Amino acid sequence: MNGMVAVVWLLMFPRNATVDDVALGQSMGLSDEARRRILSVRGEPLFLAHWERALFMHFEVDPDALRRAAPFELELRDGRAIISLVAFTMRDMRPRLGGWAGRWMFKPIAAHPFLNVRAYVRHRGEAGICFLAEWLSNWLSVQLGPRIYGLPYRFAKIDYHHAHETNEFNGTVVSPKSGGRFSYTAKLSSDAFAPCPAGSFDEFLLERYTCFNQGKTTHRFFRIWHPPWPQTRAEVTIKDDSLITNAWPWFRGARYIGANYSPGFADVWMGRAQDCKTI
Repeated sequence: MNGMVAVVWLLMFPRNATVDDVALGQSMGLSDEARRRILSVRGEPLFLAHWERALFMHFEVDPDALRRAAPFELELRDGRAIISLVAFTMRDMRPRLGGWAGRWMFKPIAAHPFLNVRAYVRHRGEAGICFLAEWLSNWLSVQLGPRIYGLPYRFAKIDYHHAHETNEFNGTVVSPKSGGRFSYTAKLSSDAFAPCPAGSFDEFLLERYTCFNQGKTTHRFFRIWHPPWPQTRAEVTIKDDSLITNAWPWFRGARYIGANYSPGFADVWMGRAQDCKTI
């Protein structure tokens, strides 16, 4: 199965001098297991979507404060609690089945930018993430996400410029409701994209394939699948974080610890929402 995933990865990102084949081979384990898990449920995946130009910004925070905000067991790294802010754009979301009709039906919610705030958690032995909040610029999606998946969607005006071709990055997320803002600039450390080495801190942060959410009456989860992220490290300058500190005052004590950037993927698999009791 690892070989099959490697073939898919190389078709999406053809072999060139910037791809570390050793790291690719090492990183297949988590991706391969995620593929097995999502396909273990009949009818999965439910949706496909392109996830493009993803900037992951990582912060160490107070574990006790984060425990109060996240409804699942935290997964610490060397005793540290981490949250990541992920700025990316989703395009061409549609049902896996349905062809042009499915694409047409999903056109109103098919494309928009996100800013995700995610904690690293475990549930019944399975590693994943838990979204503390997700800001997006599509009003209709903001209405649907909490009802269908239990996702903590919030509306914001979002403007991203993630041009890895020229190493120019900036982004602004503004909440009309709270007046808070999150803005940043960034530069890549290298133009060589490669999967995270097995067991590395980067792998811990990026290679996550299960999302656990707290719905109104039950805990839910959904799974995703894609090959290992082709990524490189980045250096981010935060210009305004009032959007985050307005939501969680304890974030004022957060310590920026690094960032990763990936050009992203076409056709990420996205599973259906399920009750956490089924794990």
